Amino acid sequence: MKVLVTGGAGFIGSHTVDLLLARGHEVRVMDSLQQRVHPRGKPDYVPAEVEFVHGDVTVRPDLERALTGVEAVMHLAAYQDYQPDFSRFVHTNTESMASIFELVVGDPQRYPMRRIVHASSQAVSGEGKYSCDCTGERTYFHPGPRPLEQLERGDWEIHCPRCGRPARDELIDEDTCVHAHTTYGISKYAAELLAANLGTRYGIETAGMRYTYVQGPRNSIFNPYSGIARRFALQVRAGIRPTCYEDARQRRDYVNVYDAARANVAVLEAPGVHGLAFNVGGGRAVTVEEFAWMMIRAHGSDLEPEVTGQFRVGDTRHTVSDISRIRSLGWEPSYNTEQSIEQFLAWVDTQPDATANLREAEQAMRAQGVVRNARAT
Repeated sequence: MKVLVTGGAGFIGSHTVDLLLARGHEVRVMDSLQQRVHPRGKPDYVPAEVEFVHGDVTVRPDLERALTGVEAVMHLAAYQDYQPDFSRFVHTNTESMASIFELVVGDPQRYPMRRIVHASSQAVSGEGKYSCDCTGERTYFHPGPRPLEQLERGDWEIHCPRCGRPARDELIDEDTCVHAHTTYGISKYAAELLAANLGTRYGIETAGMRYTYVQGPRNSIFNPYSGIARRFALQVRAGIRPTCYEDARQRRDYVNVYDAARANVAVLEAPGVHGLAFNVGGGRAVTVEEFAWMMIRAHGSDLEPEVTGQFRVGDTRHTVSDISRIRSLGWEPSYNTEQSIEQFLAWVDTQPDATANLREAEQAMRAQGVVRNARAT
């Protein structure tokens, strides 16, 4: 099959390209090589045998060139950040999906594409799913985002709307947990809706991949959005205690990038997946504090995690996925969180020092009110 991978020079995209080639597919890569993610241009790990299109999914001529003659699209290009440039999320993440359908529907001979597997996000689920048994039986609810006033007083938990006590977090499923509250999550859910509904109308199979917290090699150390592994690794290497937001007891579901790529290809090749979303997680809950200790141990450091009462506006309290749907395709996570950290650190060893970039990112998020201090903890 001839497959276009948008964002194919990126973190998840490049590993997906490798696996597609190993599976015998013909691959074309499209990537804008965004300066913040790829400051040194096209990475060396992009295979020489793939056709490379340097282009942006928001630029119509670039997309026309990239889509010509392909049978399937692995649409992984996206904009993600904590910056308040809200229109860019929709322009890149949602409008690009609409543009793909416009081209394919308008000229099916030039664009003989019949399947789209696209990157969504667990951000679609918002705060996820919680329960409480205060009524005598377990009752489930899907809370909205925690109010800023609650976070500012250092109250981190989701509370039952009936009794007010801290509620129990449940596994996040694909069908009921669709309550995006960030612009990024909304843009991804809108893309899911476009793909599923336009795909049904025009006979194009689509499926969305709701990744949780993807970890491993090739995750850009320059991009402030790259996440917890980047931040903790750079802090520990600089002799700085890894700073944990909130009380460090948030539970997260970390999945290895190789496993995320395997999930992408499994869905691309599977029958009967049209219109479905697939959670892609590691199958194990890990607290932020546990992750910090894993990073410290991997470095052989004597530092300890630091909990200062800082919080990041828009973060969810707990995010652990139900991955039974993707497991039904025969997929299983093959790497644990400790292995993902080790792989990431081996990758960091090949990169230039980015400690200054770490400080700049923290300062920028503080200046924009993204990272704040609670009044009490």
